[in-house]
Amino acid sequence: MTLLAYDRYCDEIAHQVAELRTVVTSGADLSAKVPTCPDWTLEQLVLHMGGVLRWVEVLVRTRAEEDVRDEDIPRGDGPETTGDAAELDAWLAEAGELVVRALREAGPDAKVWSWAGMLGSGFWARRMTHEITVHRADATLAAGLPYEVAPDVAADAIDEWLQLVGLAGERREMERPLAAGRSLHLHATDTAPESNAEWFVEGTEQGVTWRRGHERADVALRGPLTSLLLAFYRRLPLDGSGLEVLGDRQLLEFWLERATFG
Repeated sequence: MTLLAYDRYCDEIAHQVAELRTVVTSGADLSAKVPTCPDWTLEQLVLHMGGVLRWVEVLVRTRAEEDVRDEDIPRGDGPETTGDAAELDAWLAEAGELVVRALREAGPDAKVWSWAGMLGSGFWARRMTHEITVHRADATLAAGLPYEVAPDVAADAIDEWLQLVGLAGERREMERPLAAGRSLHLHATDTAPESNAEWFVEGTEQGVTWRRGHERADVALRGPLTSLLLAFYRRLPLDGSGLEVLGDRQLLEFWLERATFG
């Protein structure tokens, strides 16, 4: 597994914040329900994302050795006025600027607490990149807007998802999503062969292992890379956006129901 460069993550966070701001200021109904996060409206989704960015900014800036309290996160609960797209946009923009500045100043190796046990600013740069990448998809679905993501970011998001699912399994924080000896394969159909945008995931007695590459599995999910990412995050149905399931569909559905790190 090869991570993206630290500066690439910082740049992508800034880019994704700008793209999410475009949704906020598009004229979309902020009270609209988010189909992929049905407990949230579009405004609540943006408040969640901006609040998480501000939380991480405090963690990184203070080199926190443990989690921080909500009351220690400046303006973490949102702007003063609800339902105001301009205020929400400004609040989100500030959140993005703060977290990117904190990450750049810290560099990739600063020791910072994390819930995953990975004590470093590098963990948070990567995690925030993919947190906002996926939640921006939620926002665009709610607003009826198109969604695109760079191939290297989409592929790294799948890598990170599999890594975190594996960690959760080791800690027995979830029901085993893949029985020992069972396997699944992801295959991006719109990338060059040298990008190696394929994944083989296997259940073992110890948990879930994975690696990049083309290998025969009990079930395969094929389709455009962005669609693979969103389906793996349960943002798209398995029959949508050019996706194709080959083999044991129930095994894949079982995985999607149980694979999580939250």
